[in-house]
Amino acid sequence: MQAILFREGQLVFERNYPEPIPRSGEVLVDIVMAGICETDLQLCKGYMGFSGVLGHEFVGIPRTGMHAGQRVVGEINCICNQCENCRVGAGNHCPDRTVVGILGRDGAFAESIAIPEQNLHAVPASVSSESAVFTEPLAAALQIGEQVELVNKRVAILGDGRLGMMCVQAVSMVTSDITVIGKHKQKLARFETFASQIALLDSISIKPSYDVVIDCTGSPTGLELAGQLVRPRGVIVMKTTVAGKHDLSLASLVINEVTLVGSRCGPFEKAVAALEQEKVDVNALISHRFHLSDAKQALKTAMQPDALKVIFAIS
Repeated sequence: MQAILFREGQLVFERNYPEPIPRSGEVLVDIVMAGICETDLQLCKGYMGFSGVLGHEFVGIPRTGMHAGQRVVGEINCICNQCENCRVGAGNHCPDRTVVGILGRDGAFAESIAIPEQNLHAVPASVSSESAVFTEPLAAALQIGEQVELVNKRVAILGDGRLGMMCVQAVSMVTSDITVIGKHKQKLARFETFASQIALLDSISIKPSYDVVIDCTGSPTGLELAGQLVRPRGVIVMKTTVAGKHDLSLASLVINEVTLVGSRCGPFEKAVAALEQEKVDVNALISHRFHLSDAKQALKTAMQPDALKVIFAIS
């Protein structure tokens, strides 16, 4: 089968990569569409030391099982179901987990993927594949509200990219006082519908003004800026994962009693429901479509400041 791999520091397209063999409890899913996200770009810079088939945002059709022949999306954490974390419903933190296209498991930039059947969620007929491919990042954005109190809070979202767009829509379901801060005037304009204010980074007054600051910058500098914008006893939510290291003093977080919250994967059921009920708008977010064979150009495009969502149309 065709697949895109990151191997020995290089992005590689293979036409005859072996089709995955499902393990017990797994099914083969033929990929319809897969999206490139910032994590994929960071993996290609050395994040997590990953080697294998990239990609974790996907829509596909299982060949067997309870969802056979239907479109599905899939949670990315593949867990043991036996450890203490799994038993208490915290399987995303299973110490023996593999993660689709990120940790110890091939991903969805391929014609087929093997994945635990329990990870799959049916896509409603009213939701297009173009919308459904946003389920995983939308679930990750909704996780913020699962971890942090947002009602009646003043929120700043740092970053005007793909993740920022998911987060502003998720947060806007809970509070209306949202400022999006970014570096690109044209990209910021897309946030006007969902935010009470948009602001260019080089034009704002840097002072501790926000109850909650969400870092979606995709840059090591985001945490430092968040620390300058959050109020004493406020909350910083880290959505950014980068291959590089953060180089800053954390003394201000101690002095100001700031809570730092790491936020990763989220509730797929709520994300699918939000798409079905049209609580979020993702229709205009796909800016480029590529075939798997155009792997290098696709990831190069995804790195451009003016790119929105870049996807692989696979079958």
